[in-house]
Amino acid sequence: MGDHAAKAVLFDALTEGAKALANGRRAELIDVLAQGERSVEELAAEIDQSVANTSHHLQRLLRSGLVKARRSGTRIYYALASETVADLWRAMRAVAEEHVSGLDRLARDYLGDRDSLERMTRDELVKRLRAGDVVVLDVRPAAEFAAGHLPGAISLPVDQLRERLAEVGGGAEVVAYCRGPYCVYADDAVRLLTSEGRAAYRLEDGFPEWAMAGLPIER
Repeated sequence: MGDHAAKAVLFDALTEGAKALANGRRAELIDVLAQGERSVEELAAEIDQSVANTSHHLQRLLRSGLVKARRSGTRIYYALASETVADLWRAMRAVAEEHVSGLDRLARDYLGDRDSLERMTRDELVKRLRAGDVVVLDVRPAAEFAAGHLPGAISLPVDQLRERLAEVGGGAEVVAYCRGPYCVYADDAVRLLTSEGRAAYRLEDGFPEWAMAGLPIER
């Protein structure tokens, strides 16, 4: 029989990644890094934290092996260590959705009422892309679009959408997508487009789920 003390050390090590993610700001960082590599400064802006606090969280994720880092000049860039890290984050979300009471209310408080928003599944969007009768908007920050996006998507960050609305030309239906099921950018884009009389849909989840499904992406 194996030594129980050795088993305890093993099981402690097996939970290291989960312990590192047991913090909302670090989970936010993983959610952003699932879109692609970002600098510390960009990540700090995305999670509304100081660069010092963001660096502290990133160092914790780095020690746990969940992210990797590289230096370019005076800047340090971080990325997920592997796609398995994104899988872990998706699994944590799924468990929370099934077992954490009040999560629907918390999501509604942040995302607003989604009942009035039209949604499109990945399968339906694949068909519409083949038919060429839909405009796809990537409303994430430009750096995330550059790291990878849906085929033929137009980069139109949500904070620029109102002033660049004329670029969404023609009468075709519009599908907006962003980071995933808890990303508000696509919701905001669909609400704005709908208020302007455009037929608009939100992709059911986001770019990481599209890529994970083995669907084509462009860089």
